[in-house]
Amino acid sequence: MVMMTPERLFHELLGLGNEWEVVRCWFDEGEGVVLEVRERPGLWEKVRSEAGARAGCHDHVEMMEWRHLNVFEHRCTIRCRLPRGKCSKTGSVFRVTPPWEGLSKHFTCAFEAMALLLMRDMAMSRVAEAVGETDTRLWRMLHAYVRREYPRLDFSNVTCVGCDEMSVRRGHRYVTVFCDMIGKRVLFACEGKDAATWDAFASELGQHNGHPKAITQASVDMSAAYVKGVRENCANATVVFDKFHVVALANKALGAVRKREAAADSALARALLPGSQWLWRKNPENWNDADWQRYETIQPQLAYLHTGQAYDIRLSLQHLYATAKDAPEALRGLKRLIARGRKLVEAARGGILAPLGTLLDTLEKLSPGIAAHWTHRLTNAFLEGLNSVWSAVKRRARGYRNTANLITMLYFTHARLPAPTPNRLHPHYDPALSH
Repeated sequence: MVMMTPERLFHELLGLGNEWEVVRCWFDEGEGVVLEVRERPGLWEKVRSEAGARAGCHDHVEMMEWRHLNVFEHRCTIRCRLPRGKCSKTGSVFRVTPPWEGLSKHFTCAFEAMALLLMRDMAMSRVAEAVGETDTRLWRMLHAYVRREYPRLDFSNVTCVGCDEMSVRRGHRYVTVFCDMIGKRVLFACEGKDAATWDAFASELGQHNGHPKAITQASVDMSAAYVKGVRENCANATVVFDKFHVVALANKALGAVRKREAAADSALARALLPGSQWLWRKNPENWNDADWQRYETIQPQLAYLHTGQAYDIRLSLQHLYATAKDAPEALRGLKRLIARGRKLVEAARGGILAPLGTLLDTLEKLSPGIAAHWTHRLTNAFLEGLNSVWSAVKRRARGYRNTANLITMLYFTHARLPAPTPNRLHPHYDPALSH
């Protein structure tokens, strides 16, 4: 019976087999638990060079360290002077990769798996505090994992995409995010919000077994740059203007009308409009008691307020989205709404209702893309929901130094990368052999 020494116990727990052995272990109050490992002769029976030839021991590198999972809440470190092998065929020299090493070199696979799982739900600074590491080393770990797993994603079945810009920070810094609207996952993200982002996306599709011509629907806002990007890169895609952006455009026009009217020399506007902006931003079904009281005060004079007229057009647009059964019915309803709005603008001779006139011109110009919503029933709801996720990702990446960190965190949390496991984090892991 083999005596179970501490070294033997850690050897079994680490699963070192016949290739490696724990030769010494000790506990130090400053360092924690330290395990010193070296290779066994049996290692060279399995090691092969890149040329596939057998190899023998050439020499050893300097002592290296890897952070491992804590032992009874004490920090644990593996130390080893890794051997360098020499190929019997080519004579080339290479460093042997140990079975415990993770992707980022300074950590074991088990420690990386634990830390990465924490990163999915916690801010990077909190993870660094919890595991006792610097956020710089943890970011390096995350980048290594995403850099290895993201290129392996398959986009061959992607046919329906959504695209939206998301704010990185103040100063008009944006990232454009592309999503699979059927698979509900992030596909690609890059800096900027111009047509070039679609060029980059089309290129990325090809690297994941996808093809721009396979895209049949593209849900976007009414940005001319995005429309241009779709048409130049995805020849078979129907542009579908996202209903949330269409309604948001109507809200923007309504807000502009309210501001103009509030600033006009009108006793009625001065009496009724101040402090009412939140009333017009909501739908009646979302009004609270205070909103209804305010509305009851305004309602008798509502027909004489340009803001009330613009609000009615916005509600009619939302009602059209809720009731139209198909694209032809939607187009007819949109034409009626535009005609009614234009009569109001003409009666007001532009002026305060000029923003409403601009909105109606946009709706008429882009009506085919707006009506396409009823054909494909495609919206950016997933992307709009992703905006709150984006805020959470920014909080999780608090203190990020560049946009690359933010995009990496987005891929990690919402591109459906496989869950990190110790086996998967080994540098030589091959998913084709994982079964």
